[in-house]
Amino acid sequence: MIHETAIVHPSAKLAEDVQIGPYSVIGEHVEIGAGTSVGAHAVISGRTRIGRRNRIFHHVSLGEIPQDKKYAGEPTRLEIGDDNVIRECCTFNIGTAQDLGYTRLGDRNLIMAYVHLAHDCVVGNDTILANCVQLGGHVDIADFAILGGFTGVHQFCRIGAHAITGVSSVVLADVPPFITAMGNTAQPHGVNTEGLKRRGYSKDAIREIRRAYKTLYRSGLQLQEARDAIAQQAQNCPELALLSEFLATTSKRSIIR
Repeated sequence: MIHETAIVHPSAKLAEDVQIGPYSVIGEHVEIGAGTSVGAHAVISGRTRIGRRNRIFHHVSLGEIPQDKKYAGEPTRLEIGDDNVIRECCTFNIGTAQDLGYTRLGDRNLIMAYVHLAHDCVVGNDTILANCVQLGGHVDIADFAILGGFTGVHQFCRIGAHAITGVSSVVLADVPPFITAMGNTAQPHGVNTEGLKRRGYSKDAIREIRRAYKTLYRSGLQLQEARDAIAQQAQNCPELALLSEFLATTSKRSIIR
């Protein structure tokens, strides 16, 4: 299943049914799980572990060293889960010793062409990163988030679960769960109602999430006051726990507001 023109280091660990396309290069410390396919002209290097049933397209670069002047050759990692689609020309870097020590992509994500995951990024499960999304270092993307094409995310920002960004958004602060954000710089534009419906949220839950949005963005409350009010609302609406916990977590970038 390995094309005759591919170069695979003898120490690389590949499951028996892994497919490696023409002219691809697989490095010494790479592990690739069962059912995964790698297209042509891909370079997978560093301490990179790739799970099962991933589809990796042509010309990707996975596991290269961070674009960080502090990196000094430490044995940091790139971890990719199961059932992901990684399209053409994506670049994922390993982590740094100054932070997590790894960059991680979870399961069942659709990563479209030319996406960049910088060092120490953590992307959850079931996300969609559209074409040319660029993540700075130390970015955290939670489950079911959708980033529109050409979205740029500043280092240390967080994107909450079920959030969505519009095309060409520039994210300089955290985007809370459920929020639709767009613009340069990105601003809140309501709740991702359609996404929540598709994921089985009830009408009552969506109504409460909308009410929490108004508390956060339209009530005139200071941020801490809004946090307290939403925490109170979450006691009667379990779905709001995602938002309440996100707002209670210490942030290096604050939230879009």
